[in-house]
This record gives sequence, structure tokens and C-alpha cells, in this order.
Amino acid sequence: MVRKVWVVLSLLLIATLVLGACAQPTPKVVKETVVVTKEVEKVVTKEVQKVITKEVEKVVTKEVKVVATPTPVPEEPITLKVWIMPNGPDPLGAMQEEAKEFQKLHPNVTVEVEVLDWGAAWPKITTAATSGEGPDISQLGTTWTASIAAMGALRPFTKDEIAAMGGPDNFVEASWKTCNPVGSGFTVAVPWFVDTRAVLYRKDLYKKAGVDPNTAFDTWETFDAALAKLKEAKEKGLINAYPIGFPGKNDWNVLHNFAPWVWEAGGDLLNPGNTAAVFNSPEAIKGVKFYASLYTKGYTPPDVLELNSAQVEGLFINGEIATIISGPWMVKGARTPNDKGGWADSEAAKNLGAHEIPAGPAGRYTFVGGSNLTVWNSSKHPEMAVEFVKFLVSKDSQIRYSSNIGMLPAVKAALADPTFSEDPLYSVFVSAVEHGKSYPAIPAWGAIENVMVKALGALWDDVAGVNGPFDPDTMIPARLNQAKQEVDALLAVGGGQ
Repeated sequence: MVRKVWVVLSLLLIATLVLGACAQPTPKVVKETVVVTKEVEKVVTKEVQKVITKEVEKVVTKEVKVVATPTPVPEEPITLKVWIMPNGPDPLGAMQEEAKEFQKLHPNVTVEVEVLDWGAAWPKITTAATSGEGPDISQLGTTWTASIAAMGALRPFTKDEIAAMGGPDNFVEASWKTCNPVGSGFTVAVPWFVDTRAVLYRKDLYKKAGVDPNTAFDTWETFDAALAKLKEAKEKGLINAYPIGFPGKNDWNVLHNFAPWVWEAGGDLLNPGNTAAVFNSPEAIKGVKFYASLYTKGYTPPDVLELNSAQVEGLFINGEIATIISGPWMVKGARTPNDKGGWADSEAAKNLGAHEIPAGPAGRYTFVGGSNLTVWNSSKHPEMAVEFVKFLVSKDSQIRYSSNIGMLPAVKAALADPTFSEDPLYSVFVSAVEHGKSYPAIPAWGAIENVMVKALGALWDDVAGVNGPFDPDTMIPARLNQAKQEVDALLAVGGGQ
């Protein structure tokens, strides 16, 4: 009998231990019942079995919690289609590097990059805008943004999304203005990189001509005197280069090349309300006259007005001109080996100097352009598209990408990084940004720019004598007055807001 009692007690102890082991607090509630096996039945009597079964049912059949670790659900694969322009010497490679860095944070995301040629980009983008079948993200030139937004193609960024990118003050002011179409109340883009202009010159040629670069670019007057001295040095055989070169009518930068001189003379392109053109004002005409005089005084190659930007840059690289006004991509080219598409081996690269554009009567100004990033309404993954844009305007990405393509960051913290701010050449462009101006962010700007490019191209023909002897006092106002009529007509139908 004692033996039977010990068996009962032993079994009750086992049941108690089982219960204790299962009574740990856990997230999931289940039911667990102790089962008495046949092995137990062999060593106890039926009477003891009844007692065991009854006691076990009382204490073991109850609710307990067990630890449950859910199996992670794989994130849904996402493909982002991104359209960019041919930025830098290796457009696809530079963008793919950013995509790879982004994919380290989002392994489920694939970024498909398509590079659009600048010449074909506008028709493809406008077709996509009107059809509603665009990419997830696209690069847009700063002067294009408002026009594409007016077509209803772009998804506005929310205030929270902009705040997550550092807010409006995180970006270069002139670039930020292009992201907010006048009168819309929306931010339809964020600045990506900055294109601005400065003077690039040959230090060795300036030295041979006896020109001091520390004072040559102070004012229009000192600039004119420096070019005159370079011209004299060429005539005497001291140097074998024209003083300066700039592109003429066959260049898409025509307006960007004229605008700084207009601003520096105290003129502007449109009035403050964007209701009328004012580029035919006396101040604006004065700026255009000074710029045109750099050709009529014989400071440039005779055929320069038939050339585009790339051809003029080639003349500078080959040593045929001593001065150009260009962008930061030239610094990138000067530091890239010849076998990789640069011109680091040239005398121009070894003697490259930079300075801001000479100050005019109303101060020192330069054009600030570049490109913005936009998310399209047609995107199937707008939240992830915003995440990629957020990544692209992070400081690290801004420094890396801008360095790779030869542009400046649009984010102030990246622009202030020693990579740019302490570089002897890039720092000049950084300073120029502080004096930069951009065009009005209005829907009609694309059409307005086309009118002005056509008018200024025709003006270069006048300057070159194609239409007879050039008379700046009559021909310049005539061209600008005609262009004003066309621009005012565009603004009158609501294109200014």
C-alpha cells in the first residue's frame, strides 16, 4: 500500500513539474493538456489511475502562454523607373552608384535608370506628362519644372516630406525657388544639383600678357582693360590666344549667357508680378551692349558666334582662347585623365584659374540653374520614390554624386563641405552661388525662353554683321522690343502665374 501511495505522489509531482514548465508568461495563448501514457497504466492499478486522471485534469488542463516568434514576411519587390539626363562624363555609372547605396538600405528595391539626351528629353517628358504614363522619378531642368507641373504630371511633396529632407532652408535659395511654381502653393520638386557660371582663365597667358588676375575681374571696366591688354599681347606675339571666347546663336545656353550682364546692369527679364517683359529697359539694354562689345572690340575669334558651348570649351582646352565663362564641369574635366574623357594633360588644365564674373554697375550676379528631382503622379510606388529622392538629397549622396558629375550640390551642408568650399577652383563657384539668380517659376517660362533664345540668336547675327553694319543703339532695342511683344502675349493668357 505504501508503494502505491508513493507512485501516486510521484505522478502528481511529475504533473506539477509539467505545469510549472509551461506556466511562463508569453505573447500567445494556447491550450495544453497532459496525456497519461500507457507506460503509466502498466504500473498502477485502475483505482490509482482514476485518482491521477482526476487530479491531472484539475491542475493541468488550463490556459497558458507560450513564446511565439513570427516568421518575417519578405518585403514586396519594388522597381523604380528613373529618368535622368547625361550628367557628367559617365551619367549611367554615376547614378548606378547612388542606386547601389540606396539598395543597401532597401534590398527589395530595384532602380532602373534611363538616360535621356537633352535634345530628346523635352518631347519625351511632355508626351509622358500629357499621357499620364511617366516614370516614378525624373530629373527636370530648373527652367522646365513649372511647365511640367502645369500639365498636372508631378506629385507635390508634403510638408512632412520636405521637413524630413531638412526643410526649404536646407537648399540653395535660387534653386529652391524653381521648385515652387508661382501661385500654386505646392512644392513639386526638390533641388538636386546646381549649375552656375564663373570666369575660367589661363594663369600662364595672363602672366605673359602682364595682366593681374587679382584685379582683372573686379568690374566691367577692369575686365575690359584686361582683355584689351591680352589682345595687345597677342598682336605682339607674346601669346598665341584670343583674349576671350563665348558661344553665339547655335547654343542652348544663349539666354543663360546674356542674363548675368542684364542683371549686373540693373535690368531684369520680367517685372516683379511676372505680367510683362522688361528685358528691353535701358538698364537691360546697357548690359546687352557691354556683352556684345566683347565681340565687336575684337577680343574673340572671328567665327566664335557660330559655335556652341562645347566647341568654345574645346578652344580653351586647346589654348586658342585665354578666357571663358563656364561651369564647374570644367573643373571636373581638368582633373580627369585624357584617356578617361578629360583633359588633365593639357596646358590649360595645368594653368587653370577661376574667378567670379566681373561686377557691373548694379553689382555681381550670375545665373544659377541645374536640375531638380520630381516624383510623378503616375508612379506606382510614390512612397518609395519619395524615399529615394530623400536619399539623393542626403549630404553623403550630394557630395558623392556632384563630385562624380562635375556640378555643385544643391544642399547647403554639402556645398559647405571642404570638398567644394576649400577647393581652389570649386570654391569660386560656391561663392558665385551666393550671387546667383534663377528665372521665374511660371508655367509659360519654357515658351518665354524659346522666344528669347530665338531673339538673342538673331541679335548675334546682327552683331556679327550678317544683316549689315552693326549699330548697337538701334539693333539691340529693336530685337528686344520685338521679343517683348511675343513674351507679353504669352503672359497675358495666364502664363505668368
